[in-house]
Amino acid sequence: MRLRLFLVLIPLAMLAACATPGGGYYSQGNQYHRPAYDGYARCQSCGVVEKIDRVYGERESSGGGAVLGGIIGGVLGNQVGSGSGRAAATAAGAIAGGIAGNNIERNNKSAPWYELYLRMDDGRRIVVTQRDLNGIREGAYIRISNGRAYLN
Repeated sequence: MRLRLFLVLIPLAMLAACATPGGGYYSQGNQYHRPAYDGYARCQSCGVVEKIDRVYGERESSGGGAVLGGIIGGVLGNQVGSGSGRAAATAAGAIAGGIAGNNIERNNKSAPWYELYLRMDDGRRIVVTQRDLNGIREGAYIRISNGRAYLN
């Protein structure tokens, strides 16, 4: 009985050793991809980049940067001089800080960001928005972590 079981299990073990694991990568040019969705999710937070759009922000500011810059500039200007010179330095610091804060806010808002259109392993299609690509290209296999896409 044991010999018969042993003779059946040996060929089965040899066949199992020859099997290739499902879900492996395949190569297309110099990029590696996973096979198309077949009904089984391999990685809940992994997928392929289908398209990348570069989006430009607005050139306008809300005024928050100017207010914050004015406050900081006024506080720093108040540290300089004494008497009426201190008042002038406070006013000049507030004005200069307001201008600088407004420009910083406007430049930050106008910086481009990227919308990555992804096809996830479980079949979902999602869009992730982030400021930088960090080497991600169309066709790349990525992982989503904390709302950002990273090369996997």
